[in-house]
Parts: sequence; C-alpha cells; structure tokens
Amino acid sequence: MNANDLTWRKATRSLSNGGECIEVAITPATIAVRDSKNPNGPNLLVTRESFRHFADTIKSL
Repeated sequence: MNANDLTWRKATRSLSNGGECIEVAITPATIAVRDSKNPNGPNLLVTRESFRHFADTIKSL
C-alpha cells in the first residue's frame, strides 16, 4: 500500500489552522490513520473493528 495513492480525509469539524487532527483513509481491509500535520510521516493501519471501537469511545467522552 502506498500512502500517496490513498484518499485521505480529515474530520469536517477540524479547524483550518492545522490543529490537533488526524486524517483517515479507507482501504479494502483496514483504516489508515496519520497525523494531518505530518502527511509524509508514518501512518498506522488498524482493522475496521478497532477503528470503530476507537471512534465510538471518542464519541462517548
């Protein structure tokens, strides 16, 4: 997987000033996650189930 070939998305509630944001890209088997301030840096691949659990946990805070 080449990270440059993915379609990365940032949350619609993210500020345009480069705040503390992550970007996600959906692949056939995983969700790729990266720091929006460092798009050429490393990215993390997680299962869809793990990402869903992460998102649900954040929403409940």
